Amino acid sequence: MKLLLAEDERELSSALCRLLKLNKYEVDAVYDGEAATDALENNRYDGVVLDVMMPKKNGIEVAKEMRAKGDNTPVLMLTAKAELDDKVEGLDAGADDYLTKPFAVKELLARIRAITRRSGEVAETQKFGNMTINSLTSELSAVKTVRLTRKEYLILELLIRNKNVLLSSERIMDRVWEFDSEADVSVVWVFISSLRKKLEEVEADCVIKAVRGVGYKLENR
Repeated sequence: MKLLLAEDERELSSALCRLLKLNKYEVDAVYDGEAATDALENNRYDGVVLDVMMPKKNGIEVAKEMRAKGDNTPVLMLTAKAELDDKVEGLDAGADDYLTKPFAVKELLARIRAITRRSGEVAETQKFGNMTINSLTSELSAVKTVRLTRKEYLILELLIRNKNVLLSSERIMDRVWEFDSEADVSVVWVFISSLRKKLEEVEADCVIKAVRGVGYKLENR
């Protein structure tokens, strides 16, 4: 499996390259956003690890350009910013997941495994109201169409399959994050917030309702 690592801190990049290669990944390392864009145009990768704060072009810009070109390669965003708005910005740019620095090695590897796990997917759709999600393209469609990140797709699919059931954050964590036990349950709200924006963007006739202290479910408007 081949990864692109875009990280401008050279010592950290070197350490991450050694770690990833020890775990059987092939890695191309670049140190700024323009080099990342060039690498993506000339190579095919199974996953991309993007630092947000890079010279020439930041990780948010690189991710946005990837998605605008139709590049659906899974993206893990690395950020030194822990604020919720910064995380949402990364997801809105097209990142599949994010990881806040400093991070544990086990968590980095778990998140890379999660975003690059594609086996078992089939071309099928799930529907709710006028909304359709496609498991092969990770697209959410209604009046308009947008791309979902890997975890956004899994959460929305789970809500559709359990449309009459309130799902707790803990249950969503168990089903979507699986073995990633170091992730905090508050991350569910981040992805729910991003999904709500995308449902509005495509003009879906349904909403994700939150019942405080209980959970989430899909409802018609």
